[in-house]
Amino acid sequence: MTSHWDISAPPLVLIFAAVVWCVSAWLCWQNWRRRGGRGVALLEGFRFAIISLILFTLLKPEQVRRTERAEQPEIVVLADASGSMKTRDVVLDGNQVVRREEWLGDRQRTNFWKPLTATAKVIVEEFGKPSTNVTANAEEGSDLSAALDGVLTRQKNLKAVLLISDGDWNLGASPLNAATKYRGQKVPVYSVNVGSERSLPDLVVEPMALPSFGLLGEQISIPFKITSHLPQEVKTFITLSSGADVDARKPVTVPPFGQVQGNIVWAPRALGNYAFRLSVPVQPGEYLADNNEQNFLIAIRTEKLRVLVVESLPRWEYRYLRNALVRDPGVEASTLLFHPGMDVGQGTGYLAKFPATREELAKYDVIFLGDVGLGGNELTAKDCDLIKGLVEQQASGLVFLPGERGRQMTFSQHPIGDMMPVLYDDQKVQGISVANESNLHLTATGKGHFLTMLAPDENRNDSIWKNLPGFYWCAGVAKAKPGSDVLAVHSGLRNSGGRLPLLVTRSYGSGEVLFMGTDSAWRWRRGVEDRYHYRFWGQVVRWMAHKRHMAGGEGLRLSYSPENPKLDESIFLQATALDLGGSGKETVSATITSATGKMERLDFTPVEGGWGVFKASFVPREGGKYRVSLIGQSGKRKLDTDVLVARPIREKLGQPANPAILREISELTRGMSGSVGELDRIMRAISALPEKEPAEERLRLWSNAWWGGAMLLLLAIYWTLRKVVGLI
Repeated sequence: MTSHWDISAPPLVLIFAAVVWCVSAWLCWQNWRRRGGRGVALLEGFRFAIISLILFTLLKPEQVRRTERAEQPEIVVLADASGSMKTRDVVLDGNQVVRREEWLGDRQRTNFWKPLTATAKVIVEEFGKPSTNVTANAEEGSDLSAALDGVLTRQKNLKAVLLISDGDWNLGASPLNAATKYRGQKVPVYSVNVGSERSLPDLVVEPMALPSFGLLGEQISIPFKITSHLPQEVKTFITLSSGADVDARKPVTVPPFGQVQGNIVWAPRALGNYAFRLSVPVQPGEYLADNNEQNFLIAIRTEKLRVLVVESLPRWEYRYLRNALVRDPGVEASTLLFHPGMDVGQGTGYLAKFPATREELAKYDVIFLGDVGLGGNELTAKDCDLIKGLVEQQASGLVFLPGERGRQMTFSQHPIGDMMPVLYDDQKVQGISVANESNLHLTATGKGHFLTMLAPDENRNDSIWKNLPGFYWCAGVAKAKPGSDVLAVHSGLRNSGGRLPLLVTRSYGSGEVLFMGTDSAWRWRRGVEDRYHYRFWGQVVRWMAHKRHMAGGEGLRLSYSPENPKLDESIFLQATALDLGGSGKETVSATITSATGKMERLDFTPVEGGWGVFKASFVPREGGKYRVSLIGQSGKRKLDTDVLVARPIREKLGQPANPAILREISELTRGMSGSVGELDRIMRAISALPEKEPAEERLRLWSNAWWGGAMLLLLAIYWTLRKVVGLI
């Protein structure tokens, strides 16, 4: 190590300091001659020393220490091992397409950095590699800034860095922050971009959150998303298949360089676990054929759904609806027929009165309210309270089926009226009758809703609805309430709000509410018998009862929202004690076990109302399958189920490479950037780098606080001594 002093002041400052120093020396000498005495001589000498130190400071003195490096300089090869490197878009000679990680792995196996070992120590590091520890899944991704900072911290004799990456960074700070530090330490970063700047011609079936279970006889809507990187419009079809069997098929048109989303509907016909494949045919000009499909599993189970139909007069709509429900093997139907002016209907499946207690009503998954109302020997205020509580707290479904008597208008006198998805027109109590046949027209929302899917294909389904036998009467509807989904409207009648909404759904509390504003669905049987009529009401019942049957066990039922939860997103759990008799003393708790075995205890809070409903929530901090074990009433009630939490996909396949960020890093650090074909040129540039200069430390005396403080102290001593010797 060598040391020397360096003066960095410009020449004019040097001349000025020399003149001031000479003048000061002369003045101090003259002052000593005039006053005389040993004390004055010492004082003037002290003052001259202070002036000399101040002038020396003006010259910006710096002590420079140089340390010669005995060890070899270090060159770090920083290789990207993140998930995006699995993208297959590196085109080799002969138009062979390989994955980015394959190209990098082939280069690493050749030890392409070996020529650099003659003059430097080569260190190979990887960054962004997916962790095998699932607890770290929330932080998986590419953090270029942290990778570069880590190299700069660990290596003390760094000569250069070779960064081989696709430029994808989705975690941490901007890598340009780290590049600025490299520039300050004069360490160049060379970069090689792996991957194509533009997506290769391709058609991709993107991963989606798919349903994990369904009920037998239920119409299951399976979402899909198709992305096109082709320059032409593609008219094709998406197929849902299990093995060699095609279960459903739907035509799709994908715009050039565009995306299309939709749903394909499948109706399971048997119980069991199904392994499905969503796929589109490989198109001419596609480079990649292995991303045209997505595979998933779905479990189909059966549940006996209990339905209560409440009606006044045995109109045709009621008769055929009851027949459809009674003949459905997955439904257990009960009926309450009031018969105005007569005794209630009697027979198999008929009730003598409306269920009087919560316990009696809580067993029903769906309630149909026909042309009945409040009072008039029909429903009482207590009955309406029970219906409202059942839907709001126990996730049951409620279907309004108005009739010409207009009895449902009386519900406006009770809070049950707030549950209705529409507002009635008070001037049209008995509804609207027309001479010509009218039809239901599906809205944009209705065309894709699985309640209205009478055919697996949307286009065919729309055609079916247009050709269904129509109706001559509908309810007097003013408009749909905010937050409702209008699935179908009147083909002809309008008011100030547009076409009359006649098929409308709405969420209320934990359950669902449906309004059907015509009384002629039974006419859909014309020419096709039960084909569409039974299918529609069957899927209405199953859709509205879906939440109640997400999970069931010994005396407990569990539902959760959202149905497809994500990492760090609150999951709201609702547990229901099936036996409400002891609900006043009931306690419910749960143990949540993550995929890594971490356990968390949840104590559920009872919901007011006496329906045996308990709520809790938790936030998943890990992705994967969570085991939820419910225990109620000191272990007498138990339920175990799994909740699958989706983890965020930061590392996305098929995305173009990002060479721009790599070029900026290299330019900022005075390095070089290139593509995979320029690796040899970049290696030659690194080999040609000069030896790194010795490490240099500079002690800047002129900006040192201690030096400034010392001079102030000397000045204070000087003025004190002047007082002592009697000088003013």
